[in-house]
Amino acid sequence: MGKERTQARREHLATMRAAQKRKERRTAMLMWGAGAFVIVLVVGLVGFYVIRENAAGSLDAVKTFSYKASQHTAIKVNYKETPPVGGEHNPQWQQCGPYDGPINPENGVHSMEHGAVWITYRPDLPKAQVDKLKAMVTSDYILLSPYPGLTAPVVVSSWNHQLALTGADDARLPRYITKYKQNPSTTPEYGATCSGDQATSALAADNPIPTTSPTPAPNASAAPSESPAPAESSAMPSATPGS
Repeated sequence: MGKERTQARREHLATMRAAQKRKERRTAMLMWGAGAFVIVLVVGLVGFYVIRENAAGSLDAVKTFSYKASQHTAIKVNYKETPPVGGEHNPQWQQCGPYDGPINPENGVHSMEHGAVWITYRPDLPKAQVDKLKAMVTSDYILLSPYPGLTAPVVVSSWNHQLALTGADDARLPRYITKYKQNPSTTPEYGATCSGDQATSALAADNPIPTTSPTPAPNASAAPSESPAPAESSAMPSATPGS
């Protein structure tokens, strides 16, 4: 009887140990499974965030154009795009920086020819949005001004390139600036200044550009033409013959 009891206890202990091992294996599998799930979840969330951020900051929507540079004119230009992205422009470029009122497009286009990025916004854009845009104008070669008639809240332009934005928080704006500001591949006059004595800092209202070329004034130094004096007759009166 003693041997049978001892054997029974051994078998019972072995059964308990086996059950304990099975329980430990299940617990370990659950822990590994939970850990793997957390890892997969984290990787998936990070991947989703990266993809979403890349999509939000993509510059695929940038429109390109093919305007030639170095075309100066002293009169207003009827630009096709709003705001313009190239073409004829005023001999004076706009001093880069922020402006609280509209500037002449003809001056802004000249600045873009020198490598500037021109940020334009609707005049009714909320002040908080405008302040965020102004905070981006921390270096040279950036213009900022309101522009009536925009089809989007904010539009950013450079020579032969343009992108419509949803607002000051659009993630594409800083990427656009980084890519196109003073880009040697897209700037016609790379290295030219966006300031200096030949630049203008006047608003459009204070610096009107004529719509037509002025009529040349007459040359005051030219002597007035005189009518020629009548020629004297060289015929002599005929003498009366003596009788």
